[in-house]
Amino acid sequence: MNDKITLHRGDLPPDLSFGSIVAIDTETMGLRPERDRLCLVQLSSGDGTVHLVQFNNHFDAPNLKRLLTDPSVVKLFHFARFDVAVLKAYLGVDVNPIWCTKIASKLVRTFTDRHGLKDLVRELLGVELSKQQQSSDWGAPELTEAQLEYAASDVLHLHALKTKLTEMLVREGRMDHAEACFRFLPTRGWLDLHGYEDADIFAH
Repeated sequence: MNDKITLHRGDLPPDLSFGSIVAIDTETMGLRPERDRLCLVQLSSGDGTVHLVQFNNHFDAPNLKRLLTDPSVVKLFHFARFDVAVLKAYLGVDVNPIWCTKIASKLVRTFTDRHGLKDLVRELLGVELSKQQQSSDWGAPELTEAQLEYAASDVLHLHALKTKLTEMLVREGRMDHAEACFRFLPTRGWLDLHGYEDADIFAH
């Protein structure tokens, strides 16, 4: 395994620190949080190292839960709506505070419909990401080297993306609206978990 990737079984070590902003992603058995179990949580402080927490149907992870709910640490995601719902469903926590690069991109990059992580990393950072392992079996007891490398890549660039997108949001006067959207994400996750994923509750 890459020496900058560390795999933990079931929880983070109690003395591990990620600073004031931690990039987070999840891997699951599918795209339905109420059905498809949480398998992996990836975390990075933006220094090139990644910690992976692997779950095998047991979700008692007090150190990870403490980090996810720590009000002094910003949790940085891409498409936080899904990850926040999954973490609520399996770890029972309301993640806060949150920053989402996908929402930020949709708010400020209105000249394009390309807001996926692969597109953002390529267009804003000049880096090509491979998505080859995206649909692999994340519930396997032993993950492959390729899976671990893929999982790590999903959080390694989020800090740099946040910097770029923050500059654009401030420039276009949309930072306040982005922050309001971020604050709504735990509620959006609750709606998804309770059958409102396709309903527009603001519609007539």
